[in-house]
Amino acid sequence: MPELPEVETTRRGIAPHIQGQRVAEVVVRNYKLRYGVPKSLELEFAGQTIDEVVRRGKYLLLQSTVGSMMIHLGMSGSLRYLNETKSPNKHDHVDVLLKNGGCLRLHDPRRFGSVLWLRSDEPEHALLKKIGPEPLSDEFDGYHLHHRSRGRNTAVR
Repeated sequence: MPELPEVETTRRGIAPHIQGQRVAEVVVRNYKLRYGVPKSLELEFAGQTIDEVVRRGKYLLLQSTVGSMMIHLGMSGSLRYLNETKSPNKHDHVDVLLKNGGCLRLHDPRRFGSVLWLRSDEPEHALLKKIGPEPLSDEFDGYHLHHRSRGRNTAVR
């Protein structure tokens, strides 16, 4: 499973190529990922500009003004930016085609990853609510660790 550092590396790798780019089309070849890809994704994300690529835990959020495409890589997934659209392989399930001719492609042989659509007017998604503060944020400090560790007898990993 890609761990948090690998997800951050993926974010940093794709962000310069897709931030500020307009989505021409979203192509879903397999809707049967972990949670099922919502049908509304193709309609709502097409035509939007990707304002920012954010990582929240192990989730990547491609943010636009109307919502965010939330991606989890699962156990064996990867996200690649292609300068031009190439023929998809067997496990290439979702493409985000950009107006500049580029393509963001989700490859997931085991289909444990997920692609969800979060509208900007909806409250935070249930999968994101349970995630603690980001390790490098100001919220993650000694006080937070002390407070969260009280009353627990579990080993720290």
